[in-house]
Amino acid sequence: MSDDTIRLVTIGRIIRRRWRLLTVLALVGALVGYSTSLLFPPRYTTSASVLLPGQWEERELLTQAEIATSSVVVDRAAAALGWAGVSGSELRDRVSAKATDGNIVKISGTADTPERAQELSDQVAQQFVTFAARLAGDNTDSEATTGPEELRKMVAQTSRRITELAEATDPGQTVESVQTRTELAKLRTALQDAIKKLDQVDPAANKANMVVMGPAARPAGEAPPTRMQLIVAGALLFFLLAVIGHLTAARMSRRLRTEPEIAAALGSTLLGTVDVPGERSAHRPEDHGPRARIRRLLGVDIRWDIPPPQTSGDEAGRQIRYRRVCTRLRDQLPAPRRLLVVVPDGDEVARRAAGQLAAEAESDPSPSSSSRGYPMLRVVGVSVSRPMVPDRDNESGALVVLSAGSWTAGELAGIAEACADAKHEVVGIVLADTVRARPTRSAGRPRDAATPALAVGDDATGGSR
Repeated sequence: MSDDTIRLVTIGRIIRRRWRLLTVLALVGALVGYSTSLLFPPRYTTSASVLLPGQWEERELLTQAEIATSSVVVDRAAAALGWAGVSGSELRDRVSAKATDGNIVKISGTADTPERAQELSDQVAQQFVTFAARLAGDNTDSEATTGPEELRKMVAQTSRRITELAEATDPGQTVESVQTRTELAKLRTALQDAIKKLDQVDPAANKANMVVMGPAARPAGEAPPTRMQLIVAGALLFFLLAVIGHLTAARMSRRLRTEPEIAAALGSTLLGTVDVPGERSAHRPEDHGPRARIRRLLGVDIRWDIPPPQTSGDEAGRQIRYRRVCTRLRDQLPAPRRLLVVVPDGDEVARRAAGQLAAEAESDPSPSSSSRGYPMLRVVGVSVSRPMVPDRDNESGALVVLSAGSWTAGELAGIAEACADAKHEVVGIVLADTVRARPTRSAGRPRDAATPALAVGDDATGGSR
């Protein structure tokens, strides 16, 4: 797994084999999300729009949005609302403004109820329009405002003067008198048109006429994140963290999976691979504690990072594999010997394979004692944390039986050192592979495969003819 690419099939295997644990963690995450929602009361948000007529530049619109959320406007809105225990500084965190297309400033207010959110948005919008109008009115003393007004007065006086001149002109029908009156009339008309255009383009007059585009809509739902969103987010977060944790643990795993790595760690040769039907083995006495029950309940007692077992042949085919291992072991040894079958504690698949291997060696089909038969095997369990192998007595070697992907190089090296310390030479390695047995049995020689695995313990012995 450490060198493989993470694929969807790997994630699917995690979900399929650890669905109980993932479900429990998702429920815990949902409970955490619900607890978080209790710390944050529900919020409701709505917006009121203010139209700014006339020509506005983008930076001027941004300035108006800042004015809408200024302390002056918000404090006036807080005073007008008169909510108990709510000051302008608190409302300032609940009000926001944004300039949008079309010279519109959208003012949003957030409160703990839909009614208060609507009142807050409407009141801030109204106070903003009032404050902006006051700002436009305070600029009447400036040159930009007094200039057009004085110009209007001067144009009015000039228009009256033109009328007086026209009346004082020679009322005769001479060409000069007619031209004079015509020019004076044109001048008066031009001045009146100029005044009308000045009124139309007066920025102070236009920009002061801001309009609130109706009351804010009453919010129908909570503002995100809602309680349901927090619950779903908590469940999803814990689920993803659990999956990522499984993938990270598998990436960092140092368990050996390939045959060359296992052979190099034990310093011996591989004699073969035997098949063990995949079934939930009987629980040992030490597996009946509360912790073991919880592990079985959550499904963490089953390895997820190993591929699903392949379908094996019949019982006769599996016995052939055990017989071939015994034959290789017999051919490798110079004379019939007694061997220890070393099985790491906790490797139930290897323990069952060792029991079956000892039973096969005991049923040596050699026709006579002169024929060199299978070696006598005795199965012993060895702790990988503190490996201890029995001292050399009648046995003159060790056969290590284990399953791939269960032990690290350091643990296997410890078993090899324990064998060497007890004067046992590791004569070979047998890998036990879990397979899925077919439902039908073949009509071969009947053999109870489970009996040797249960009967063979630390002191179980087998013999050769």
